Amino acid sequence: MATAAYPPPPPYYRLYKDYLQNPNSAPEPPPPIEGTYICFGGNYTTDDVLPSLEEQGVRQLYPKGPNIDFKKELRSLNRELQLHILELSDVLVERPSQYARRVEDISLIFKNLHHLLNSLRPHQARATLIHILELQIQRRKQAVEDIKRRREEAQRRLKESLGTLEGQ
Repeated sequence: MATAAYPPPPPYYRLYKDYLQNPNSAPEPPPPIEGTYICFGGNYTTDDVLPSLEEQGVRQLYPKGPNIDFKKELRSLNRELQLHILELSDVLVERPSQYARRVEDISLIFKNLHHLLNSLRPHQARATLIHILELQIQRRKQAVEDIKRRREEAQRRLKESLGTLEGQ
């Protein structure tokens, strides 16, 4: 009994049979997907928008609006988280049956912290890109300086060797 190590190629490979003679004979690639699409049973969108906490069914603990002081709000939520964790430890010691509400409160604080941090991702991406580009510029300037230095050294050695040859 013979078995194949690999499955047969898909039938559309025949569309590329004349590609070497005529590269324009190949079909055009499909257009990029826009909007929503389904992949492995999950709905996804090509719009890169962070959904609000209300859209996710989560209560927002920090003020709404475009002028949010992220540093202040993150510190405030962090302090609140620390307080709730301490309260949870007290509840676990004194009234273990009442821990569920504290865990829900901590979960809500974590979701708000996570949302605030995710809203800073575009700024972080821009800052990272700027830093990478500045490093590339710095490396290229160093490479240019190194080339100039080596060129001057080569010219100096050529002059020395010409002087040595003329002196003989």
